[in-house]
Amino acid sequence: MKVIVELFCIAIAICTVCSGCAKYSQKTEENLRGSSAILTIDPKVKTGQLPNGFRYVIRPNKKPENRSELRLVVDVGSVQEEDNQQGLAHFVEHMAFNGTENFEKQELVDYLELVGMRFGPDLNAYTSFDETVYMLQIPMDSTHVVETAMQILFDWAQGIKFESEEIDKERGVVVEEWRLGQGASRRIFDQQLPIILRGSRYADRLPIGQKVVLDTFSHGTLKDFYRTWYRPELMSFIAVGDFEISYMESLAIKYFSHIPVSDNGAERVYFPVPNHDETLFAIATDIEATSNVINIYTKKEVDEQSSVLAYRKSIVERLYHHMLNERLEELTKRSNPPFLGAGSSKGRLLRTKEFISLGAVVSNNGFERGVEALSTESERIRQHGFTTSELSRAKKLLLRGVERAYRERDKLPSSTLASEYVRHVLIDEPIPGIEQEYLMYNQLLPGISLHEVNELASEWNTQENRVVTISAPFRKDVLVPSKEDLKAIFNRTFGEPLKPYTDNFSNAPLVENLRSPGRVVKNDSIPEIGVRIWTLSNGVRVQLKKTDFKNDEILFTAFSPGGHSLVEDEHYISAATATSIIREGGVGGFDNVQLQKKLSGKVVSVSPILGTHQEGFVGSASPEDLETMFELIYAYSTVPRIDTTAFLAFKDRMVGSIQNRDMRPETSFSDTIQITMASGHFRARPWSLEILNEMDLNEAFTIYRERFEDMGDFVFSFVGNLDFVEMEEMVSTYLANLPVTGREETWRDIGVSVPNNVVEKYVYAGIEPKSSNQIIFTGDFDYGWENNFFVEALSACFEIKLRELLREDLGGTYNVSVRSSVEQFPKGQYRISISFSCDPARESELTEIVFHQIELLRQNGIEQVYIEKVKEIRRRSHELALRENGFWLNILQDMQQSSISPNQILNYNYLISRLNSEEVLKAANQYFNRDQYARFVLFPIDYYHELEE
Repeated sequence: MKVIVELFCIAIAICTVCSGCAKYSQKTEENLRGSSAILTIDPKVKTGQLPNGFRYVIRPNKKPENRSELRLVVDVGSVQEEDNQQGLAHFVEHMAFNGTENFEKQELVDYLELVGMRFGPDLNAYTSFDETVYMLQIPMDSTHVVETAMQILFDWAQGIKFESEEIDKERGVVVEEWRLGQGASRRIFDQQLPIILRGSRYADRLPIGQKVVLDTFSHGTLKDFYRTWYRPELMSFIAVGDFEISYMESLAIKYFSHIPVSDNGAERVYFPVPNHDETLFAIATDIEATSNVINIYTKKEVDEQSSVLAYRKSIVERLYHHMLNERLEELTKRSNPPFLGAGSSKGRLLRTKEFISLGAVVSNNGFERGVEALSTESERIRQHGFTTSELSRAKKLLLRGVERAYRERDKLPSSTLASEYVRHVLIDEPIPGIEQEYLMYNQLLPGISLHEVNELASEWNTQENRVVTISAPFRKDVLVPSKEDLKAIFNRTFGEPLKPYTDNFSNAPLVENLRSPGRVVKNDSIPEIGVRIWTLSNGVRVQLKKTDFKNDEILFTAFSPGGHSLVEDEHYISAATATSIIREGGVGGFDNVQLQKKLSGKVVSVSPILGTHQEGFVGSASPEDLETMFELIYAYSTVPRIDTTAFLAFKDRMVGSIQNRDMRPETSFSDTIQITMASGHFRARPWSLEILNEMDLNEAFTIYRERFEDMGDFVFSFVGNLDFVEMEEMVSTYLANLPVTGREETWRDIGVSVPNNVVEKYVYAGIEPKSSNQIIFTGDFDYGWENNFFVEALSACFEIKLRELLREDLGGTYNVSVRSSVEQFPKGQYRISISFSCDPARESELTEIVFHQIELLRQNGIEQVYIEKVKEIRRRSHELALRENGFWLNILQDMQQSSISPNQILNYNYLISRLNSEEVLKAANQYFNRDQYARFVLFPIDYYHELEE
C-alpha cells in the first residue's frame, strides 16, 4: 500500500469505521486506537489459491486504458543460494528471456516487441535478496496477445529451457552487469554490509553474486536451483488492468493449475538478522568516493501490519519522520550548514528486519559537525518534543496526500497497484483499497497526540541494534572520525540540556497590493485538439487544454525568448545559477523555510527557469490550490527575495558537491565529452571550485530581475482539470497584472559549435576493469515533425539491432543505447549517441562491430522486423501518450516554438505507417556521417600505464 500514499496504510471495512461519513469523533477514535481487527481486502480485488498452492491477485483498472500489468512473483531470491550458487537466482531470471518450452531463444522478446511492448519498461524482471518478480505490460485488444502473455508467464514458472549455448552467452551478459556495478560505492558497500547485517546470511548474498561463481558454475547447478525453488506454493500471479475479473481468473486457473507440486522441494527459510546490544561502527574510505556520508541505522523487528492499531502506528511514525526532516532541511538553509542534506526514514530493506535510518551528507572534514547536528536534533526532540504548530502542519500534509489519492482513485496507474499486490503476496501487506484508507485516515489522524509522536524519539534513539556507517573519500586532507570519535560525539550530545525548537512561521498573504485585474482581450482556439488561446490586456498569451486524464492535476509551463544567451560570458555562472539562488531566497516577505511552511498541505509547485534561449516557469497544482499557484507565479515575477544567508548556505552546499567530483573516473569521461562536443566553449567548462567563485549574489539577482521585468512576450500553457471560468479569473487577476515594458528581444547565438570532423578521445581513469564507450554523430538538421520522427525511429531500430548483437549474441555488454536528440535553436542540429560499457579487453572488438553495422545500415538499410517492432512500439506509446497531461503540455509549447500543426499531431499514426526500409536507409546515410563524429572511450588507469611501458 506504500504506492497509494507512501505509507504502510492499513484499513478495515467501511462499516467498522462509520456509516456514510468520515467525520471524526473522540469515541470512535478511542475505539479504533486499540482495535486489533483484521483488515478486509479491497472488494474490487479477487484473490485465490489453486490446489497446488499457487496464489493469484486480480483487479480490474482502466488506467491506462486497454493495458494490463501482469506479474509472476516467486518468493525466492539470493538469500536461498548455497555458496556455489551465489548469483544464480538472478541468473535464472536472465535465462527466462533466452528460451522456454514454447519460445525459442529470442522469440519471446521478439513477439512482445512486435505487439508494441518495450524491452525494459514493459518487459522486465528483478531479483532481490528475498524474491524474483517478472513483469509484463500487455495490450488488451487481442485475445491472442493475452493468451500468449499467459503462456509466457507459465513458461517462466516451469518451462525455462537452459540450453547450454544460451547459458554461456548469458554468462557474459551477467558478468557485464556485475562489472557495471563495480566502483567506489560497491567497494564501500562490500565493507559495510557485513557489519550492518552482522551474523546474517544476507550479509554475503547480494543478488548479483560472486564473479568467480558466475564465471565457473556448472549448467547443472543452475538447473538445480530452478528445479528446487520454482514451485507453485512459492509463486503468485498478479493481474491489474482493463479486463473483466472472471476472464482473467479463468486464465489464471487454466494456465497455473497444472504446475505440478514438487515432492522434494527445500524448505523456504526466512533468515534472521541477529540483534546486538552495542552500537556497531562501519567506517570505509575509497580513492574514488565523492561523498562524505553518515548513516545511523536502528534495526527493529518487523511490525505486524494487519490491524487498525498497526495502521495508526504507521501514521504516528510518518508524522515523526516528516517533522524531523523539516527541521533537518531547515538546518541546510543556514550559513555554513552542518550538512549538505539529511533525512530520516523507516523501511523494510529485507524480509526479516525493519530499519530506521537517520543520515546526512557532509562536506570534507564535516563529519564531527554533521554527526553532532543529527544527534543534537534527535536529542532535542527527546527532551522537548515537537511543537503543536509543527504537528498541525504535518497532519495537514498527510491528510492532503491521502485525499489526493482518493480523488485519483479511478485514475491510479495499474503498475502502481500491481506493485502493491506484489508486496501483499510477499509480506502480507494489507490491500484494503484507497476508499477504506481515506475513511481510516479521517478517523485516526485527528486523535493522534503530540505526546505519542514525541515518544518515538526515546524509543528509536537507542544503542541497541544501532549501526553507524561512515563513507568518505580517501584523501590526505580529509579527516575521517574513528569509532572512538563517534562514540564521544554521541556521549557528549546525549542528555546535554538543549533549548526547545522555535517554530518561526508567518500567516501573511503571499501576495499583497495587487492592482485591479486585467482582462482577456482576445479569444482564439484550435478546435481540432480542444485548445483555447487567450490574449491578455498586457500582451501575455495563455493556452489552455482541459482534460479528464487526472482528477487532481493541472500542469503548466511558461516561456519567453532570451535566456542567459543575452548575458555576456563573464556573467554566465551568475546567470546559470540565478533561478536556483532565487528559489533558495524565497519570495516577498517569506524566506525559503517560511515559504515551505506556508505551502504545507498544499499541492502546488512553481519554479522559475532560466535556460540558454528562454526564461520562464514550470509547475503544477491541484485545482483546489490553483490560486496559490498563480500567487507564486506573480510573486516570483515581481517580488523575488535576495537573501544573503540563503545564498551562503547554497554556495556551501555547492562547494560540498563539487570538491570531490574529480575523484570519480566517470566524471573525467563526461567532462571530456562535454568540453569536446562544445569545441572548448567558455560556457562548457566543467564545475570546479574556481568556477563556483564566479557566482555572485547581486549579479545573479540583477540578471534574474532583468529577464523577468518584461512579461509581455510570455506564453503560458495550462493542461489538466481546468475550470475555464475560474481560469479566466485567475489569469486576469495575476497574469494580466505581470509587468510589461514593451521591449522587443529574442535569444542570440552564443557560438557553441560541435566538431566538424572525426575526433577520438581516450580517457584513462579508475581502478575497476571496465570500459565506457560513446560514439556521437552530429550535424545540421532541418527541424520539423517528420524529420524529428525519422531520426528518432532510425535510432530506435538500430538500438534493437545492436542490443541483439552486442548483448544477446556476443554477451559483450549489459546494455547498449542509441539515443537521438534534435535542437531547433540557435540552429537546427541533430545528435545520435551510441553508448555501451564492456570489458576493456573487448572494447576494440565491439566498437569495430558497431561501425561495421553502421556501414551495413548505410548500404542496405535494416531488416523489416526491426521496422515493424519500432512502428508498433511507437503506435502503442502514442496511444498512451494521448491520455497524458504532460504530452499535451509539451505539444502546446512545441506549437509555439516550431511549425508543428494540429493535423500532424492527430495524424501521427499516418507518419508511423510511412516508416519503411527506404526511409531508414535514407536517414542512415544522412545522419550517420562517417566524416563527422566523435568517439570517446574510458579505460582503467592501468591501461595507460601499460601503454607507457
